[in-house]
Amino acid sequence: MRLILASLGILIIAATIIFVEYPALSKSGSKQEAVAFVILLTIGTVLGIALAFHVKVPSPLDMVAAIYRPITSFISTILKG
Repeated sequence: MRLILASLGILIIAATIIFVEYPALSKSGSKQEAVAFVILLTIGTVLGIALAFHVKVPSPLDMVAAIYRPITSFISTILKG
């Protein structure tokens, strides 16, 4: 029950943000900003609900480390000589 209330609270907060912010975005005529706003808010809402359900969400830092690990080891072997 607690998880459902937490996810419901996250959805209510997201709906409030849309209610407050989206009219100004749509009036400004910038469709790209409105689309970016909706996409980012949706991603944040989904991640928030996933965290409320204790789903293990990977850190973006893990991806950055995975990308740079081969580069770091290559440079290390070059510098060691």
